Amino acid sequence: MTKYSLIATAAAGIEALVGRELRDMGYEVQVENGRARFEGDLNDIARTNINLRTADRVKIVMGDFEAVTFDQLFEATKALPWEDILPMDAEFPVSGKSVNSTLHSVPNVQKIVKKAIVNRLSEHYHRRGMLPETGAKYPIEVSIHKDQALITIDTSGSSLFKRGYRTEKGGAPLKENMAAALIKLTSWFPDKPLYDPTCGSGTILIEAALIGLNIAPGMKREFVSESWDIFKEREFPKAREAAKAAIRTDIQLDILGTDIDHQMIEIAKANAISAGVGDQITFKQMQLSDFTTKKEYGVIISNPPYGERLNDEEYVHKLYKQMGNVYRPMKTWSKYILTSDLLFENFYGEKATKKRKLYNGAIRTDFFQYWGERKPRPRKDV
Repeated sequence: MTKYSLIATAAAGIEALVGRELRDMGYEVQVENGRARFEGDLNDIARTNINLRTADRVKIVMGDFEAVTFDQLFEATKALPWEDILPMDAEFPVSGKSVNSTLHSVPNVQKIVKKAIVNRLSEHYHRRGMLPETGAKYPIEVSIHKDQALITIDTSGSSLFKRGYRTEKGGAPLKENMAAALIKLTSWFPDKPLYDPTCGSGTILIEAALIGLNIAPGMKREFVSESWDIFKEREFPKAREAAKAAIRTDIQLDILGTDIDHQMIEIAKANAISAGVGDQITFKQMQLSDFTTKKEYGVIISNPPYGERLNDEEYVHKLYKQMGNVYRPMKTWSKYILTSDLLFENFYGEKATKKRKLYNGAIRTDFFQYWGERKPRPRKDV
């Protein structure tokens, strides 16, 4: 089966997590800014689309070359074997971007690439005039960075963060793949208690439950490449069947989500049921300051409202102080809080063990990490 050069794209700051996921799946990976490169066949395209938790999209790399003139861009694009993937009636919209490059006009770059592909396909399929573009969709992107052009075909369609389980979402929702990334940056394992005190629509906890039960995030959605002619051997159905067979049914997770807004709690419950993990998460309407527990060695993950989003700094600073008062005495618990407020530690009342810069959409945030005491190892009898 044909091998393709592939990239899994990612938000800035989490591409290493995508690389780790791919390595865990058995691929050789090269991590770059905003993406991870790997190779695979059609089965791998289906498998990675269905199983990757932190990536945005999976794309086929058609060309990677220098382009400082429009003639260079046209000829190099036309030289690529588009007919190997695109049928005669393919719909192929071309999007583009250009950063620090001689060819800085994105509309002109898109037109040249489109023209080159039309030229190649018209010659191959012996067509005169316009191509019909009435068939399946093949989204093409040309990205030029420092005069290096990368031309790809998107196999995912809508971003992989769109899992398909959200019935509703709150006012400032966290993308599902970012929620999965936050979990993977913590010390949480399925045998530990997990608590989100500002759970909103439940995304972090639902993603944790999917991880804990090994439920593939793309099980309930479709991908643009499923309708492509090159997929003939039930690649996507087989990948879904393999993912379904890998689901764990032997565990009960200890996951709790609370929020001050009862409407958000109802939304979170509905989303969890839609994701198939409704029986794995307990949701309660509760103020953050009312939380108490006798459990030990748990993990708290929170994406609290930030003043930047809700224009209410006084409220969020009070919330951060409450977090510090409630959580600081919980020495065996590890706490992870995502916020754009760089003064968070001042209000929480303690310096973080570690901070990690992440982007929640366009908002630059820090992931403040407070590591709990390690669980003592059982003593061996001498």
